[in-house]
Amino acid sequence: MRILLIQPSQLVGNGRIYKAQKLMFPSLSLPVLASLTPQDYQVAIVDEALEEIPFDDPADLIGLSIMTPQAPRAYQIGEEFKKRGKKVVMGGIHASSLPEEALQHSDAVVVGEAEGIWPQVLEDHRRGKMRGIYQLSQFPSLANLPLPRFDLLKKDRYRLFNMNFPIQAGRGCPMQCEFCSATKIFGNQYRWRPTEDVIQNIQQFRVNKIFFVDDNIVGNRSYARDLFLALTPLRLRWAGQGCLNLGKDKEILKLAAESGCGLLYIGVESILTSNLQSYRKAPLSPGEILDCFAQFRKQGILIRASIIFGLENDDPGVFQRTVDFLIQEKAAYATFNILAPMPGTQVRKKLEEEGRITDYDWSNYDGLHAVFTPRNMSKEQLEKGLWSAYERFYSLPSIIRRILGMENRKEMIRIFFSNLIYMRIIAKRRHLLFGE
Repeated sequence: MRILLIQPSQLVGNGRIYKAQKLMFPSLSLPVLASLTPQDYQVAIVDEALEEIPFDDPADLIGLSIMTPQAPRAYQIGEEFKKRGKKVVMGGIHASSLPEEALQHSDAVVVGEAEGIWPQVLEDHRRGKMRGIYQLSQFPSLANLPLPRFDLLKKDRYRLFNMNFPIQAGRGCPMQCEFCSATKIFGNQYRWRPTEDVIQNIQQFRVNKIFFVDDNIVGNRSYARDLFLALTPLRLRWAGQGCLNLGKDKEILKLAAESGCGLLYIGVESILTSNLQSYRKAPLSPGEILDCFAQFRKQGILIRASIIFGLENDDPGVFQRTVDFLIQEKAAYATFNILAPMPGTQVRKKLEEEGRITDYDWSNYDGLHAVFTPRNMSKEQLEKGLWSAYERFYSLPSIIRRILGMENRKEMIRIFFSNLIYMRIIAKRRHLLFGE
């Protein structure tokens, strides 16, 4: 039996399929799914943004993992394979949020995490009885997970793969931000793998630079403490995703630094406390935000700030104010996004009730398009402001101001050239995470 696993690309412009020379990072879902597949299956992975889909592949089963902006293209792919007599199964955040929609273009949909349910899907397919929607009644155990099949990826096509080898320590996030769809799929509790499993994975892959793909690596304080202590003897350099209020927990922040943390992708979201309160994001006062940034700098941990524009209290001046703040606080990197009211989130429900959703093309839910009517500016101002923020933050004067004074000269040079790469991507009006 042969399985073809596909990461769909995205439709852009007039239905053109987005293609890239390199992507920043691969999705973890398909290598994980491949690892859960019995050894008597032959498995292949195709990332459509980097390569063409072999529609004539002799696969017995086609699997697609879908994020919301990829949904229209995924549905085209599903229909094309079904025309050729293939069985198609879909999963991922979008299919999990709208399983009935996804099922219109596939034979089965896996809702939520695949562990514990994927073997049943394969058995049903083998018997010719693969049914509609598969979902576990509870979250699966994260103990004794197999190693992801990274050997099936074209690793040289992902710019950050070898510099930040992907490792997962846990899933879910205790934050309940109304604009986030991750908690709906992975839960609003941080669920973790045994620390010894994580350390064993790192040692098995024989890597010394890793990236924790967890939505919030400090989602549970006790576990984070144990994990960081276990990492320290390995003398790694690692990056991950966390929350800004980690800066208030000096003990855990210090342990993170001592364990090798060099950079954290921080969901700052907004520099306006009123915005954070509106979306149930744990708010910090302006003084607390400044202090948290200072604590990260003190420990030598760089910040990649994630910002959302188009929140309820944003006005046309928010773009310049935000960039000024990030330059002042010497953020190493920043990712700007327009609020995307994803299916299943509270913010989408609210905007639908207010009649403010204006665009139902999932391809435009990529953080670059205004798909709703903002409160205090026009959609055109919001989209123009996004790119003005990107251009100003990644301008040469900004880059120089943000790296001046860094003690680690090697790190300073690396950040400088990384920023230049992002400058080039922005000039092409591409999302930083989409690649180039």
